[in-house]
Amino acid sequence: MQEIPCTARLISKYLSALTIPTGCKGLFSITLKGQWSFVVPTSSAIFNLLIALFVLIGGLWIGQNVNLLPLDASVNATVYDQLFKVLFSIGTVLFLGIVVLVVLSLIKFRRKPGQTGDGLPIEGNLTLEIFWTAVPAIVILFVGLYSYDIYDRMGGMATLPNNGHEHLSMSKEERIWGGIGSSEVSSAANKGLTAIPINVTAMQFAFLFHYPEGEIISGELHVPVGQPVNMRMESKDVIHAFWVPEFRLKQDVIPGQPTILSFTPTKTGRFPIICAELCGPYHGGMRSTVVVEEPENYQSWFQKNAKTPISET
Repeated sequence: MQEIPCTARLISKYLSALTIPTGCKGLFSITLKGQWSFVVPTSSAIFNLLIALFVLIGGLWIGQNVNLLPLDASVNATVYDQLFKVLFSIGTVLFLGIVVLVVLSLIKFRRKPGQTGDGLPIEGNLTLEIFWTAVPAIVILFVGLYSYDIYDRMGGMATLPNNGHEHLSMSKEERIWGGIGSSEVSSAANKGLTAIPINVTAMQFAFLFHYPEGEIISGELHVPVGQPVNMRMESKDVIHAFWVPEFRLKQDVIPGQPTILSFTPTKTGRFPIICAELCGPYHGGMRSTVVVEEPENYQSWFQKNAKTPISET
């Protein structure tokens, strides 16, 4: 009679049962002499776990390390980028998970040679239905709350003034309908600096920038780096949208309903201003430029273009 190897004798001594739990595919149960019982995953379960970890870790790494955004050139940009990374990470995880699931399904469940019948009529899986209902609900709730927090930190929920600029005398009080005001983030970065008031007029198909303090009207927006800017915006015809991708700011400009937009530039350069609201046949050409300059260069431009105020008689 052939001798049983030592390893096999040890296993037979302590192993009293080896069963596969009912309804638990990918697992098997080991019972040691009726005293201890534990469940061990099979190779397929381990493979599925590794695939899930790859999707999760890979998606998070891509979301946090791959930058698809342009240069960040304002105080609000860093706050917005935090939200973008979270959304990009969630989207990448979902994309990788769906792609991996589709590829594995094409390989594992493909029709084998000689199979001519239909697949098994499988329907109804309460656990799976609860999972794919609960997880998206939690993700959507988290994204909604986090987006609100980011919008609040950017100044979207700040109390808006009743008029565009306090230094201007007005015959009647004007209501500001909405916009992004001064936030805690921008206030901390501004260090008590006075905001530069600018009136923005949008029309088909151009932006005009009026500096009340120097009576300057310009087709380009000139601002000094590191100093807050407070813009009062109004449209003369249809709805437009003021968008500077490098500032991560976009605000609708509405006829008859003034809006405001506050920001603090952090990098010098020339950045595009784009109308992001379909406003007519030449909408694609409605562009301008914001020129962020060093304070001394801005003062030089301002003094050169400012008009001498007319004295009252």
